[in-house]
Amino acid sequence: MNQQASGLVTAADISRLAGVTRATVSNWRRRHPDFPTPAGGTDSSPTYDLDAVRAWLSARGQLPEDTPADRLRTTLRTHPDGGELALDLLPVVLGAARLDRSESEALPELRDEPLLRWVRSATDDGAQSIPGPKGVVYGPEAAGPVRSLLRYFVTDGAEAAADVLAERLLEDTGATGTYLTPRPLADLMARLLTDSAGAFPKSVLDPACGIGSLLAAAASEGATALHGQDILPAQAAQAAVRLLLRAPEATVSVRAGDSLRSDTFEDFAADAVLCNPPYGVREWGHEDLAYDQRWAYGVPPKGEPELAWVQHSLAHLVPGGRAVLLMPPAVAERTAGRRIRAQLVRDGALRAIVSLPQGAATPLHIGLHLWVLERPDPGSEPPGSVLLVDAAASENRKLDWAAVDNTVLSAWRTFLADKDGFTGTPGIAEAVPITDFLNEAVDLTPARRVRTTSRQTLRPALLARQASELYDQLHQAAKDLSDLSTDSEWAPADGLPREWRTATVADLLRGGALTLLRTPPGSRRTRSGEPLPEPEPERAGRPTLTVRDVVKDRPASGTEADAPAGTVLPLIQTSDVLLTELLRTGHSTVARVVEPSETGFFLGRHLLLFRPDQRRLDPWFLAGFLSAEQNVNAAATGTSIVRVDPRRLRVPLLPLAEQQRYGATFRRLHDLRTAARRADQAAEDVTRLLRTGLTGGALLPHGHGSA
Repeated sequence: MNQQASGLVTAADISRLAGVTRATVSNWRRRHPDFPTPAGGTDSSPTYDLDAVRAWLSARGQLPEDTPADRLRTTLRTHPDGGELALDLLPVVLGAARLDRSESEALPELRDEPLLRWVRSATDDGAQSIPGPKGVVYGPEAAGPVRSLLRYFVTDGAEAAADVLAERLLEDTGATGTYLTPRPLADLMARLLTDSAGAFPKSVLDPACGIGSLLAAAASEGATALHGQDILPAQAAQAAVRLLLRAPEATVSVRAGDSLRSDTFEDFAADAVLCNPPYGVREWGHEDLAYDQRWAYGVPPKGEPELAWVQHSLAHLVPGGRAVLLMPPAVAERTAGRRIRAQLVRDGALRAIVSLPQGAATPLHIGLHLWVLERPDPGSEPPGSVLLVDAAASENRKLDWAAVDNTVLSAWRTFLADKDGFTGTPGIAEAVPITDFLNEAVDLTPARRVRTTSRQTLRPALLARQASELYDQLHQAAKDLSDLSTDSEWAPADGLPREWRTATVADLLRGGALTLLRTPPGSRRTRSGEPLPEPEPERAGRPTLTVRDVVKDRPASGTEADAPAGTVLPLIQTSDVLLTELLRTGHSTVARVVEPSETGFFLGRHLLLFRPDQRRLDPWFLAGFLSAEQNVNAAATGTSIVRVDPRRLRVPLLPLAEQQRYGATFRRLHDLRTAARRADQAAEDVTRLLRTGLTGGALLPHGHGSA
């Protein structure tokens, strides 16, 4: 069949089309004789006729709804030059973003010639801001792809449309190892650029900008000039569009190229630099750049590309300007880099190193470091110490971004405000004199300094006061727990357990007693999915409740920006019941009733939201029975990933007054568990501080004299 008439797709395309894994597609090919036969490709990499694949998926009920996103992806995949087409369409996104909603909705309905006239006039300025070929001619053949793009733009927005185009661009690069900087980490890195007076730098450079995550974080903090470079033209183009959309008032300059070998900002000095440099790249140009003027602290050895990025960043700062880089932990201790590390410390260019918990960014199994650097100002006195923060010191191995933010920023801001008087926090943060680093190893690893605090840095009076304050917190937490632990007498049911008439959640939904909402994965919706109501137009910065927030019963720690582009996030209301969707081995399912202070927050992914009609259902009664172990297990589906099918959950049919009695008891059990967690954390805090004080000689054991 003619490829233009239908189109050929690979197994990877089929997996994306059906919303399943590549392994599932391979399984279909082996097990189903009626699976479409290859129409091209090779034995190891066959291609299939798109229409035949769609017909087969549709007959099995595996074909998702034919959304504008799917149609745009199909257009790009089946076009002979899909990658080039995707690049040509990026300026169209910027042009459409300048229109109001009614104007953009009218565009896809125009006939071909008027539509193309608009495209040619609207993309003149935008094309100049995007790295890539210039002088694109939008001929008659472009009308169909432009129309597909604009229809998706109308339904899911500019950034989602740009991401689909970039998705196609990256397919042609064959690039691996391209990772996003997670939004919480990008925000933390940006906040470390704020000076002691609270001012944020105006111009920020990212020499390995990827899709622009760090520069977007800088823009949200107040940067007005955003400069970036990336070795992948596809990522540079995506970054330019994302930044122009997110920060329309800022000056945006993004270029394609290898920053170390071909620096397109050679004569530019920024107020600040943010960078997550490539990880583990050995062929970075060591031989070609041996005499480069950027190596003010020493020529980086071939196996130390990260130290090349450090010096590249310092070379692009104004005197006194600050840089924050995400680094592998080995850079702080490898023998080959010790001379450069020593010079960075000696000259006062290295201001702080922060160790992050595992899982903060890819690679997830490594606890990465943040290096905070400043270009020395000849007119200022060199600093006498380097701040080391061990944000991975907590014995709680699960990543808690709220705790990491608080640990890092409180230590950094206190250090900035009073470098000489900074006392640190035992086991967490310490200001280490520069002379302590200038030994044979020049080991800058925070854990080896902070967790082995020297006796000279411990302050006995301060530790004693902190221990007293923590004991007060422990006593209060223990009292709360004791007060909630008085209900030890429970009345047994008569003879046998009570029997109730029950209804499924599906029944309650049909009867209007309950509403079910959830956050869909990205913008995909299957034929059986019900579209969620549109949220308020302005939602930037609104908190989002995550699965971990519900499990730990803590305040919302997520943001709307953490969700995939194009995702519609429901708003939660007081007395909504939240239930975790995924079942974890060895863990019970947790339900939470939304408090008034959380009204208006967004619902995070993998959470189920049940909104009861409170004239018929008590929220805490509902939470208790929905999360019951036997109820959840009966409604579980899947094998490797086990999910709760919410419509199969069952709820007893009881009078409202009796529901409220059960609800009050479930609420008390929830408070008991919360109080126990607070007491456990308070005990952990006080014992850790006391161990540090006792083993460091700053505190004396009970019964010991003062001599």
